Amino acid sequence: MRMWNDFLAPYKQAVVELKVKLKGLRHQYKLEDLHAPVEFVTGRVKPLASIYDKTLEKNIPFEPSPELAAEVPDIAGLRIMCQFVDDIGSVVGMLRQRNDLKIVEERDYISNKKQSGYRSYHIIIEYPVETIHGEKTILAEIQIRTLAMNFWASIEHSLNYKYQGELPDVIRQRLEGAAEAAFRLDEEMSLIRDEIHEAQSYFSSFKETEKRDIQDTSWKGEPE
Repeated sequence: MRMWNDFLAPYKQAVVELKVKLKGLRHQYKLEDLHAPVEFVTGRVKPLASIYDKTLEKNIPFEPSPELAAEVPDIAGLRIMCQFVDDIGSVVGMLRQRNDLKIVEERDYISNKKQSGYRSYHIIIEYPVETIHGEKTILAEIQIRTLAMNFWASIEHSLNYKYQGELPDVIRQRLEGAAEAAFRLDEEMSLIRDEIHEAQSYFSSFKETEKRDIQDTSWKGEPE
């Protein structure tokens, strides 16, 4: 187990660092009073059971090795959620301009959805991690999708797990229909995004004012 812990340590560090950096993008947009294309960010290191399944799929040894690191590029995974489909392109553009990571592969499953109906934008990056033994560059995957795409993908993943990848035809057909419905929802939301931005800005201002009012009424002042 010690070998696996040592092998996965840089991946865990990369996930922690990248989550902080990517979440920071949202804060920077808010400081500029601009629409933030990043809604929220999650991340994880693939559990050993999932790594084992990947080694079976790729017919490689289940052991911590350079071959495993190269053949399974999503051991470290980040997911960026966006409100609108157009935000995905903005996030991809920002990632391409960063100097702290290198994009080595892009897969556009939004313009070219999978047969199942799955939509998302996948980026494989090289990311340098500073360790006590020096710099180690690892591969990581960043998935960028809308909230609707993420909801659909979560349901599809659960159903595939339940049926071990062999979905009944009626379930598969309903999933495909749901994927199209989710994408139509994204398209409709994009058509009224200006109104949505205005409403969200108004709501945020209202909450800030309400918060200040509560603080003012609770202030007792200095004794005379």
